[in-house]
Amino acid sequence: MAEGSELDGHHRATVEKIFNHPVNHNIQWHDVLSLLEQVAEVVTESDGRYKVTLGAETETFDVPRHRDIDTQQVVDLRRMLKGAGIGPSTK
Repeated sequence: MAEGSELDGHHRATVEKIFNHPVNHNIQWHDVLSLLEQVAEVVTESDGRYKVTLGAETETFDVPRHRDIDTQQVVDLRRMLKGAGIGPSTK
């Protein structure tokens, strides 16, 4: 996470949704993208995909066909966020 930055209430709610068990199927892409832009380096590639670097890990995400992200994207986000020390209890 960027030095000195904190997650606002909206971003904390998105993190909570990502870490919910069972997987929440109502996580909107624009909420995830907003969170990622706050905590990671996000680059829009020429093919419309998003390359996200968080800590030492880089992942490329496709924009979902519908407004909500899919289960695999949730799994990938959990791994990246957890690896960067971001979880449901992060302030």
